[in-house]
Amino acid sequence: MQLNISPQPIVALIAGILILVAPRLLNYIVAVYLIIFGILGLIR
Repeated sequence: MQLNISPQPIVALIAGILILVAPRLLNYIVAVYLIIFGILGLIR
């Protein structure tokens, strides 16, 4: 049995938790999120 889990919801969940814990990280989390998924979007 294979589970195909998209990485986007997992990253969004982790980012949401980090923002709740340390709101000052919001800018960095959003920037990293956009860069990673921008690169993944170009590769696929």
